[in-house]
Amino acid sequence: MSDSRPGHRARLRLILAGCVAAAVGAIAFLAAISEGATARGASSRALSPGGVTRPLIVLEHGAWADASSWRRVSARLQHDGYTVYAPPNPLRGLPSDSAYLHAFLTEDAALQGRSIVLVGHSYGGAVITNAAVGAPGVRALVYVDAFIPDQGQSLLQLDTGSCLGGNPPDLFDLVPYPGGPPGDVDTYIRTSVVASCFATGLPARQAAIIAATQRPLAASTLSEPSGPPAWKTLPSWAVVGTADKVIPPAQQLMMADHAGAHITRVSAGHLSLISAPQAVTDVIEHAARATG
Repeated sequence: MSDSRPGHRARLRLILAGCVAAAVGAIAFLAAISEGATARGASSRALSPGGVTRPLIVLEHGAWADASSWRRVSARLQHDGYTVYAPPNPLRGLPSDSAYLHAFLTEDAALQGRSIVLVGHSYGGAVITNAAVGAPGVRALVYVDAFIPDQGQSLLQLDTGSCLGGNPPDLFDLVPYPGGPPGDVDTYIRTSVVASCFATGLPARQAAIIAATQRPLAASTLSEPSGPPAWKTLPSWAVVGTADKVIPPAQQLMMADHAGAHITRVSAGHLSLISAPQAVTDVIEHAARATG
């Protein structure tokens, strides 16, 4: 038996309208998921305007950092249609960190059969120099405020004049770590040193966050010799921060010249990937177009 009261009919209409809206919302949500999955799949096969598959971009972070340091560069690369990977750098030692990245480059199924532009920041430059050797997909190397070692060279030998080159206890908190070699320690940059040395050119609040979230580098890494360099057989690019205090610009330019890299100078400190992300992105994309 139906109820013809106006108030009751109005409530029914509201209930029905809510059900319809919920159904439409669910359909839209499912469509968005499907669209997102399709977009993600398409991005891994992104084409350049000439119809050629674009290289993948693999970003390697440096010491006292993590993959989030690439956030601004990654966002720009993805916006421009590139597929980006930023694997973690264990920061346990140059041979082991390089082996870790090499395994990612050569064994991860998503990277197989694809051209790769491999990018390293700071200590990550030494890692990509070693990891790219024997990795057939790598077509180009990009160094960002980075070490570009030759065979047998260590970071200590290369980093002359660094603001991190003084008395270690004055610059770092030194913490023993389980399973490390006898006498080895993890190094954390002291908060005041992060602001005045490592993160120059960034707002104080941002430098404080970087200090609080830093990942330590094993001290033994600094004296480990680098192996045969991939830049001897691969084209390379270098972004040099002209106000870098961690790896002085003159030192970066010397290494980049020695490696035959294409050099771009940017007005930035050691963290140009954060303070000048568009300039860094432009160099990576140039390398991708030149070698992809």
